[in-house]
Formats: sequence, C-alpha cells, structure tokens
Amino acid sequence: MSLRLIFMGTPDFSVGVLKSLVDAGHEICAVYSQPPRKSGRGMKLRPSPVHAFAESLDIPVLTSKSLKDIEAQTEFAAFKADAAVVVAYGLLLPQAVLDAPKHGCFNVHASLLPRWRGAAPIQRAIMSGDAKSGVTIMQMEAGLDTGPMCLVGETAITADMTAQELHDELSILGADLMVKALDQLQAGTLKRTTQPEEGVTYARKIDKAEARIDFNRPASNVVANIHGLSPFPGSWFEMLVEGKTLRVKLLKVQSVQKSGLAGEIIDDQLTIACADGAIKPLILQRPGKGAMDLMAFLNGITVTPGTRV
Repeated sequence: MSLRLIFMGTPDFSVGVLKSLVDAGHEICAVYSQPPRKSGRGMKLRPSPVHAFAESLDIPVLTSKSLKDIEAQTEFAAFKADAAVVVAYGLLLPQAVLDAPKHGCFNVHASLLPRWRGAAPIQRAIMSGDAKSGVTIMQMEAGLDTGPMCLVGETAITADMTAQELHDELSILGADLMVKALDQLQAGTLKRTTQPEEGVTYARKIDKAEARIDFNRPASNVVANIHGLSPFPGSWFEMLVEGKTLRVKLLKVQSVQKSGLAGEIIDDQLTIACADGAIKPLILQRPGKGAMDLMAFLNGITVTPGTRV
C-alpha cells in the first residue's frame, strides 16, 4: 500500500529522500521546488537538483515563488495528497498549506531538535564543536522547526568531518527515517512527541564574513570553523606569493601541537599558528582551481616561515 505524496525540496540533500520515497512505492503526485536560478560561467537558468531529478522521472514540478496567495494554496490542495514531505524546500508554508494534506506535512530536519532550529543546522553543529548530530522527522506547524518530533536518528561528528561529509551522511539517514515514518503513519503507529523547551538553539544563516579565518582563536575552534564551512562558502586567508596577494581556501585541516604568533606560517608545509596550537592544511583551493592536496598546492610555491597571513 502506498501513500499519495507531495514532495517539497530544493538542494542535493533532498534528492536522496525523494528517491527513497519513489523506491518505497509511494505515489509522488507533485514536486515543489525553488525556481531555476542562473549559475555557471554562462549564467544560464538551471533547475534545482530536486527539480532535475523529478523531471527525469516525469513527475510534475511546480516552482511557485510564494504559497501565500489563494490561487497557489488552491492548486496545492487540489492534489488531494495523503501527506507532504518537506526537505530543505526554502519557503515557509502557510497554515492553509500545512492543513491541506490528509495527514499534514512532515519535515526532514538535519539536527537533533530542539538544537539547531533554522537555516544552517549542519554547519552550525560542526562550527560549535558538537560531538553528535542527526536527523529529526517532524510534523510541521507554523513555527520555525517547532513541530512535534516523530523519529530521531543520531550520528557522531568526528574531528575531521566536514559539512559536506556530515551532509551526505544525514541525507542517507533522513531518507531512511522518512520511509520508516511513513510506514508507521500508514499503520497508525506513528508517535508524536512535543519538543522540549530546554536546549533550543537557532542555526542562523551563514554570513560570508564568517568565512575569513581568524587565527587569533584556539586551533580547535579554527578547525571547527573551517570544516563547518567546507566546501561552501569555504574558509579563506590571504598570503603573499611572489609579491602578489593570493586568497587561499582551506577545505580540510588538522590541528597540530606547534606554536608561534597567531597567523604566522611556522614551517615550509604551510602550518599556521593559532592563539593556541596550530593548523596544518590538508585540502586547499586557490581561485579558479579545483580542490587539491597540500603537496599539489605547494608545487611551484615557496613558503617562507615567519610570514604573517
């Protein structure tokens, strides 16, 4: 037995969930995704990852800019869905939309609620040095990620884990949990638990200003910030190379037990001192180039110990 579902999502994170719902035999009567946006060198309009995947399966896609008007809400309700599954869609859902499906709307949220409600839970968990993250399947209500919790899955955040790696792990976990939640919904056994009032934090949107590396912080904090912003927008610093300023993104680093003045290159392997300890770059990126390991980056570049960045 399958459910008639509306799927609402936009980025890569959401695609795995949509695929799992299709593979589980559910009927996806419509997909809602953000409108195509200009990207790439030619700045051509490109559909979102969810949009492209849905079209490959001949599922109708709607790219409404808003769901606040009566016409959009009437169109949504006309699908007569059993439920809507929402995964990083990008628009707030008005109460009329939340109420339209027979069983309501269910969200895959990439955190252990009530911690990290909001826009950037994966990045904020790593940047804050959390030991674990996870996915919460939540029945949606009008508040920002405040609805009752249905299922929760946890995963550890290791010292070398980047936002991309955690993203990929949580996407798989979220897809599995949502399929289980819908199975329980069909069986009438899905439980809802009110979120606790204690422990609420908000994962505010990433500000580009946060991407510049502040070496006046302890190495552990610097590592967490770099990994939390990897690969996008990517933490960066500037260094002089042959008299020119080169902006360097650090995508993966490790903390090392070395010392020096904060922001000082302390060896020819581009190890940089922090307020406490130092970091050694592992994966880097220069403007216009792809990510590369340290050896490839240093090829043809002379690093002078004592240089400040």
